[in-house]
Amino acid sequence: MSKTMNTPRWNATRIPDLTGRTAVVTGANSGLGIATVDALARAGAHVVLAVRDTARGEAAAATVAGAPGTLEVRPLDLADLASVRRFASSWQGDLDLLINNAGVMNIPEAGTKDGFEMQFGTNHLGHFALTNLLLPHITDRVVTVSSGAHRIPSSNHIHFENLNLTGEYAPMRAYSQSKLANLLFTLELQRRLTAAGSRVRAVAAHPGWAATNLQGNDASFLRRAFMRMGNRVFAQDSKAGALPTLYAAVQDLPGAAYVGPDGLGEMRGAPTLVGRSVAASDPETARRLWTVSEELTGATFPQRLGADLARPAGSAI
Repeated sequence: MSKTMNTPRWNATRIPDLTGRTAVVTGANSGLGIATVDALARAGAHVVLAVRDTARGEAAAATVAGAPGTLEVRPLDLADLASVRRFASSWQGDLDLLINNAGVMNIPEAGTKDGFEMQFGTNHLGHFALTNLLLPHITDRVVTVSSGAHRIPSSNHIHFENLNLTGEYAPMRAYSQSKLANLLFTLELQRRLTAAGSRVRAVAAHPGWAATNLQGNDASFLRRAFMRMGNRVFAQDSKAGALPTLYAAVQDLPGAAYVGPDGLGEMRGAPTLVGRSVAASDPETARRLWTVSEELTGATFPQRLGADLARPAGSAI
């Protein structure tokens, strides 16, 4: 996307009026999540903070003062598929925008309540199930937050024979796999939406290097120290880090688009369309991952997307 000196850099003030629109943001009680909530609410949206700890969610919602939109806090634990199903089954009415933002990064080896490796289970499988269960309600867009870490050479593929990385767990390898899965999920979701004649779009975004509390949970002391230094010297703040997500949520983008910062190494800057790795662009791997994810979660692409979502075959998304 070209820029000239006369073209203002995209920021949250350019979000259109979202009055009457409803959004769900997962992991919304801190960092990129609450920055995303704040911007959407200031544009007039009704925003649901889907959070594991509702007390922290309410405290976060209280920081969004003076916004014309409205806020609501609901419990959601992406590391517990029963919690995901409760959240989805309680939903009524339309949902314009689902933002799959929540995530864990580089944590010590751990498992979800359903026995999956925590990073893959939370970052990918939890959002996979949530999205499919909510799709009959979604009217506009699914935005899934990935990461430049999907390109890490040591884990540039999905470990289909050992998704939990049992006996070969490394925090960064597990994180990279989960972020690659986010992009493959977006690719296959868009293919299925298009085949079903839906006008809903699936897109992805990454924040670059944003200073949040996510890095503080790193399993490595040395990486934590490096991240703390980087947060002070190199990183964008959470509001700037949320801009690619917001851009993906409201701009007229093609399905399966990927948005990130436009600066050096995509670490910081204004949001723009960016590329992804060859592994993240493989439709066969995306389909295989989808099939495996359905088997693991029991969540499948819905047969009914809603009569109001149908569009003529061959029309633009």
